[in-house]
Amino acid sequence: MNPSPAKQDIVITREYDYPVELVWKAWTDPTLVMKWWGPTHFTSPHCEIDFREGGKYVFCMRAPDSHGGFESYSAGVYKKIVPMERLEFNSYLSDRDGNAIDPAQAGVPADFPQNVEFVIEFIAKGERTELRITEYGWTAGEMMKYAIMGMNQSLDKLAANLIDF
Repeated sequence: MNPSPAKQDIVITREYDYPVELVWKAWTDPTLVMKWWGPTHFTSPHCEIDFREGGKYVFCMRAPDSHGGFESYSAGVYKKIVPMERLEFNSYLSDRDGNAIDPAQAGVPADFPQNVEFVIEFIAKGERTELRITEYGWTAGEMMKYAIMGMNQSLDKLAANLIDF
């Protein structure tokens, strides 16, 4: 699924000491997503999920006051849902209503893609879950590095909060 040599995929794998049902819920319940979405010190004050194939989501990420306190939004559409096993969706920068905005107009570097395709695999291993996230369509550069760092920090927050779900 990498049609352009200029594009690269990101693959991040994590294991959690919790059953797949709990990890799945953390990705699909908006009240739970708000507890872990965003890099360290960022919060997620708003999340909407129309959880069905063809349904849309809108996630808000708020920077800490020390970084300006700005809010940014990402949105996308669920393309495939296999309960407890797989999510496929796209992601793009958006306004608070989920309308796509051009990354260049949002003030992000030129290497930020207009659209990123995601595949999230939930692999049950008894009472443990392996989570494999693949992001398609990144251009190698600073924004890809920030995307990897941000997702890893979000997944750290997910791990820290799973006990409370």
